[in-house]
Amino acid sequence: MSPQPSVVVPGIGVSPGRAVGPAAFLPEPVAEPPSGRRLPPGTDYAAQAALVAAASGRVHAALEVAAARADGESADLLHATAAIAADPTLVADAEQRVLADRLVPERAVWEAAESVAAQFEALGGLFAERVRDIEDVRDRLVAELTGRPAPGLPERDHPYVLVATDIAPALVATLDPAQVLGIVTGAGGPTSHTAILARARGITAVVAARGVEDAVAEGDLVLVDGGAGTVTVGPDDAQVAAARALAAQVRTFDGHGRTADGHRVELLANVGSPADALDAAAQGAEGVGLFRTEFAFLDREEAPDVDEQVAAYRQVLAAFPGRKVVVRTLDAGADKPLPFLAGEPEANPALGVRGLRTAVAHPEVLEDQLTAIARAAAAQDADVWVMAPMVSTVDEAQEFVAACTRHGLGTAGVMVEVPSAALLAGPILAHAAFASIGTNDLTQYTMAADRVLGSVAHLSYAWQPAVLHLVAATCRGGAQQGRPVGVCGEAAAVPALAVVLVGLGVTSLSMTPRALPDVAAVLAATTLDECRRLATLALAASTAADAQDVVRAGLPVLADLGL
Repeated sequence: MSPQPSVVVPGIGVSPGRAVGPAAFLPEPVAEPPSGRRLPPGTDYAAQAALVAAASGRVHAALEVAAARADGESADLLHATAAIAADPTLVADAEQRVLADRLVPERAVWEAAESVAAQFEALGGLFAERVRDIEDVRDRLVAELTGRPAPGLPERDHPYVLVATDIAPALVATLDPAQVLGIVTGAGGPTSHTAILARARGITAVVAARGVEDAVAEGDLVLVDGGAGTVTVGPDDAQVAAARALAAQVRTFDGHGRTADGHRVELLANVGSPADALDAAAQGAEGVGLFRTEFAFLDREEAPDVDEQVAAYRQVLAAFPGRKVVVRTLDAGADKPLPFLAGEPEANPALGVRGLRTAVAHPEVLEDQLTAIARAAAAQDADVWVMAPMVSTVDEAQEFVAACTRHGLGTAGVMVEVPSAALLAGPILAHAAFASIGTNDLTQYTMAADRVLGSVAHLSYAWQPAVLHLVAATCRGGAQQGRPVGVCGEAAAVPALAVVLVGLGVTSLSMTPRALPDVAAVLAATTLDECRRLATLALAASTAADAQDVVRAGLPVLADLGL
């Protein structure tokens, strides 16, 4: 009998590389407790309600233990999920449903969590991004209350490729890369938490592979190509051998980003904590292109004082003596709620008061942060640059640069995340010293597509020609003013797309540290003229798929490197 032909399921590659192994599906999810299931009369309702808080405490503790074993973005995600498990509002709502409605504790938790998730879904933006985490916590609490196994990864005596409709970010944060060779999901998007964590952990991944669960059976051999964004079910022997040979290769970054003809491209790291900074320095990053300062503000009722901020920032700056560290001021607001920045509820938080806009109502928060950044910069040896998020107008750029100048911060720039900033890059950069393109938000706002909504994942893709044209416009504005333009969004970590960005005029790329060797290797094999030629082809494409295909076809080095 001749072998069955291979089946290829297209998706979106979010973490490059090739992985091959037997498919393993997630265990059955925690079942929804029967609707309306109530406690019998005469029950000690207070004692039953107390079970909710006890379960919350145990789930919270287990997640914090997992967070302590993790690092970087994985640890941050687990801490955030642990905070949801201990959320007093969620616990109180569930307890009230036991006391008032006489619901059994597991049903009360389910309904309380569903209520919170519905509210977050309606708010959209980054609120909606947390819905999957709320559902994960809900399942963990119900499992704890009913004595069932908590949501977890499949247990196999061999490495495997994990296949699922979607995977809770907390699970991705705890998996063992030696056991889970690759990740394939039918849902999700390129900027989802799951995608970002897969990239950060160096695990080959394809998302939005619609129909993959019907095409794959448990134990089927599958080949995941995270560069091309395909899942091959039943690959032939030659494909398997090639994938395994490429997976065995180990690349490192020598700390000097450049094209084949010597054109310099700074390859920097995105960091969100002192631990991230140490990891980035250890992996050879030339500096930091995005230092997210939110870690110093999270889980607080009041903003940290200047001294606290100085101490926190100095830890990051100390990891990069003599090298560039681009500090982003607080990116918070309606869709990233912090109690001390709370304002009126907004119907569409993604288009509301966030980023630099929060300084209008709370100028003291920005003033204190700039004071702290300046003091930290004076105390350390790093070359500190500062940028503001969500800049939309020339006036905003001018006012931010003036504020930085008052604090002695001489290199002040802006993030380009909305189309208006890209289109006005020339006038904006007449005031700002540099621009850094946040491709995640720029894609979201350009395509009017929520970046965490799986149903529009095909739109939430930085390969979209419209997005590339806005990147090109930003670079033209930078060239007019003699200002550097970098990219610090997830697009910078995609090797083929990095080539296009350099061809458009981008001078630096900032990414998760694990992506540095792959991006460096592809750039080192491509001349600047070739980068420009491929960028022109991508701009001329009519669809994102066409743009990606034409660029990949022009980069044979991708196949050589297994990317």
